[in-house]
Amino acid sequence: MAPLVKVVGVRFKQAGKIYYFDPGEHDLQRGENVIVETARGIEHGQVVVAPREVSEEEVVSPLKKVVRRATPEDDQRVRENMAKEKEALRICQQKIASHGLPMKLVDVEYAFDMQKIIFYFTAEGRVDFRELVRDLAAVFRTRIELRQIGVRDEAKMLGGIGSCGRVLCCSSFLGDFDPVSIRMAKDQNLSLNPAKISGICGRLMCCLRYENDVYESARCRFPSTGETVNTPSGRGKVVGSHILKEMVMVEFPDKQVMNFPLGQVSVQRQEK
Repeated sequence: MAPLVKVVGVRFKQAGKIYYFDPGEHDLQRGENVIVETARGIEHGQVVVAPREVSEEEVVSPLKKVVRRATPEDDQRVRENMAKEKEALRICQQKIASHGLPMKLVDVEYAFDMQKIIFYFTAEGRVDFRELVRDLAAVFRTRIELRQIGVRDEAKMLGGIGSCGRVLCCSSFLGDFDPVSIRMAKDQNLSLNPAKISGICGRLMCCLRYENDVYESARCRFPSTGETVNTPSGRGKVVGSHILKEMVMVEFPDKQVMNFPLGQVSVQRQEK
């Protein structure tokens, strides 16, 4: 059994990925703001997982310690950085337009210590933004990083309302994007119309995965489409199924289609 390690889970953005840190001697509670050291430098985050023990296999080594609790001054700096980000966004948009670059600026992020500014953008292909970086460095007098992101990350950053009428899952609670396939839509008997199964990002909706495990486990108990089955009304061929209702659609030789509870249907054994 792998040894256990005491960690605290910290998130730097709403619905962002959770990273583990060593709480050290700090008795931290969920919701507290902390200052931690990361590969990107000193950052300000919020405790979303109270101190607990996890397997060493779940931890990315080396596990860095929480530097300290955030002070009111630290929290104020974060608010000031957010205000500066709006101005940086406006300036960068002007520079992009003046250079005529085929890119769309999505978001701007100031590092907590203000040693770096990250500009997030989307583009159809590769963009030569070397001149843009030089212009931005001359304006802000700090390190500039331009990071190209995908359409799913764009939706996560900008937020919005999904077709369900709720705030986008990716921008409200999903820390990571799980793989979603068209097979999941097929297994749930959903319309394969792209407009109905795609999110505002244009990719398959993340929620297709939520019930997928239920459908996968239930489908093992159902006869496959095309199989011959016995029913109280005789022998027929399976043409569909309602997983959640546990009903099987059977077509008979006279082309009549009837629905039967799963318990009333048995697969016809082939004679040797």
